[in-house]
Amino acid sequence: MAEERLQKIIARSGLCSRRDADRMVAEGRVTVDGRVAEPGETVDAATSRIKVDGKPLRAPEAPRYLLLYKPREVMTTCDDPEERRTVVDLVRPIIRERVYPVGRLDYHSEGLLILTNDGDLAARVAHPRYGLVREYLVKIRGDLSESELRKLLAGTTIEGRRVRPRQVRRETRGRASTATWWRVEVTEGRTHEVRELFFRAGHHVQRLRRTAIGPLRDDSLKPGEFRTISEAELAALRGEAPPRRPQQRRPRPAVPGARSKPPAKPSRRPSGKR
Repeated sequence: MAEERLQKIIARSGLCSRRDADRMVAEGRVTVDGRVAEPGETVDAATSRIKVDGKPLRAPEAPRYLLLYKPREVMTTCDDPEERRTVVDLVRPIIRERVYPVGRLDYHSEGLLILTNDGDLAARVAHPRYGLVREYLVKIRGDLSESELRKLLAGTTIEGRRVRPRQVRRETRGRASTATWWRVEVTEGRTHEVRELFFRAGHHVQRLRRTAIGPLRDDSLKPGEFRTISEAELAALRGEAPPRRPQQRRPRPAVPGARSKPPAKPSRRPSGKR
């Protein structure tokens, strides 16, 4: 085999994403033929003895691509020190390959999440520079005033980076007009980004549900259910996130006036389907 970048080989083994592999190499946790690996080096996976934290790197697994509906109060991690249920726990009884979640969806949020052992795809989906659009349904108490909506659209600073929603529109009012649902599109994928945008506009998010990741959407999945992502969906996903040009400007956020019916309340019955 030709030599490949070390972090790519580690990611392809299903151990972690390529970004995490970069960090492991930089921390001196990876060895090649008994010596500490150097960042950016290339090796031949067929002839080199690669170890991570002293353990031999597993042979590359068959690639798996799963679309999961993450329920609320489930961790978007592979394991949790507090022994809370994780998204990997939901698929582990059926999926033998080691998969890991791509991107962030916080403990109290729900909705669509990708799990895979393909480090290249994970990097393409998760990295903000690719600008993959993520769509959310957000429930807040009351309604946004015109000034609050302008503040929401203007964005805020999260993790030292200026972010703003790509699009925001009101979906419907809740019962007795005590709450409103908003459909929000973002491209950054920062930690708690949508919650922070609404909080800094003056509203606490009561419920948050991710409804789409780029071209991936599936309203039939219930909390805890998952399925394999099809080849057509993978092709669309890879084509949905081309690298942005350095000076490309974001489209100006719009607030369409159309409204639709409120989202159906998801079932609480966890299950898995392939």
